[in-house]
Amino acid sequence: MALEIGTTAPSFVLRTVDGEVSLDSLLEEAEAGVIVYFYPAAMTPGCTTEACDFRDSLASLTAHGYAVVGISPDDPTKLAEFAGTEGLTFPLASDPDHAIAEAYGAWGAKKLYGREVRGMIRSTFVVAPDGTLTRAYRNVKATGHVARLRRDLGVD
Repeated sequence: MALEIGTTAPSFVLRTVDGEVSLDSLLEEAEAGVIVYFYPAAMTPGCTTEACDFRDSLASLTAHGYAVVGISPDDPTKLAEFAGTEGLTFPLASDPDHAIAEAYGAWGAKKLYGREVRGMIRSTFVVAPDGTLTRAYRNVKATGHVARLRRDLGVD
């Protein structure tokens, strides 16, 4: 079941390289809201492209009041390697049982090399400071997605 715009975003507390991250703590720090993005696997070509696009846009996103968190099924050790290799300074969170991804509708059936499999569906959500969902991008392409998000949010 897909989340609807205007509904309360599922809360989470997930493990990161540095301990834990929660939606509530990110919302407390972000004046405009939190960008929660789900990606299939650290250190794969598409996920690296997307993460680096967020990295390269982070200064302008934070200047406009947004926090960013990336969520994947990877364990924190792999996330640490990914962050270190690519210079990622926003939190990367581990959702190994994909419970949070499922709550957001970012886990399910998808096509992979022509066959249907269950897995992470590349998706991005924008959560307003009051915890409501204001934007949802589902089954996005890694390339160009962050640029579209920036345009939609009015972030130059």
